[in-house]
Amino acid sequence: MSELRKDPVSRRWVIFSPDRAHRPVDVKPKAEENMQEDIKNCPFCEGKEKTSGAEILAYDKVLGRKPNTPGWWVRVLENKYPALESRETLEKTAEGIYDWMNDLGRHEIIVETPNHFIQLPELTEEEIEKVLLSFKERYYNIKNNPHIEYILIFKNYGKEAGASLQHSHSQLIATPVVPNRIKEEIKNSHEYYTFRDRCIFCDIVTQELSSKKRIIEENQDFVSFVFYAGRFPYETWILPKEHASNFEDTSIEKIRSLSEILKKTLSKIQKALNDTPYNLVFHTLPVKMKDKEYYHWHIEIMPKTTRVAGFEWGSGFYINPILPEDAAKILNSME
Repeated sequence: MSELRKDPVSRRWVIFSPDRAHRPVDVKPKAEENMQEDIKNCPFCEGKEKTSGAEILAYDKVLGRKPNTPGWWVRVLENKYPALESRETLEKTAEGIYDWMNDLGRHEIIVETPNHFIQLPELTEEEIEKVLLSFKERYYNIKNNPHIEYILIFKNYGKEAGASLQHSHSQLIATPVVPNRIKEEIKNSHEYYTFRDRCIFCDIVTQELSSKKRIIEENQDFVSFVFYAGRFPYETWILPKEHASNFEDTSIEKIRSLSEILKKTLSKIQKALNDTPYNLVFHTLPVKMKDKEYYHWHIEIMPKTTRVAGFEWGSGFYINPILPEDAAKILNSME
């Protein structure tokens, strides 16, 4: 029996239809996709530093290491094939009703480990902490550009999630406009705050901690849970327990706490779903906004176990074949 649930943040409706989980499918698990990739051709492996792209930032293992040499924990690189370019001037124009601007922005690669065969949840908490600290450091550096309006940090794992290389990495794209998805979240969150005088994300955290029906992991600073109205099976959110609007302001102590819950959450998802592809996205305030009482930064993890098809594209609805409560039970059996 199906049911509809409304996402309180985006106000998007999601159809949950468990019977559709029994449809015949012929999709190979992620683990079979890229194992044949020739490690010799990987640009992110240790020893390939001089050909992988210009090094912007690195956390070094070796004292006195020079840029673009081995001996690192994490490297941040200029993307050799950027979606947006680092430019000095933002140009805008129009042709009738059509608006245009040049490709000003930033596109960077965060190589999370020198080891070709280790993925993010397999890193130690200390290693994941260094990855998160690199996100924070790059965010602070880029936000000073007066033309940048938003910085999106994300990870595509697996071919079906958009990754072109097996080696574990994340990406950062800074844009001269605020994405509509973020505008929508901010607008709806503000309206909720105006009506109830409370942050909608804080209320979500309170309700999830109270009901415990969808909780995956919890520590003193963060909670992860399968989202009540997730668009995709096993869609999982990670939120700070205390109200916080901007990811880049997260303290070092809480970065350590985040690395712990991120590792445990991703490990459960990967074990339960046979190493399936996923997208991981940070949602935070635009760079020119600070400390809004109605917005709460968070992480969304979206495993790729189903495909978006004609109904979803045509209607804006999503069909999810597994209820979040059932998904949480499965994930929590992966201890």
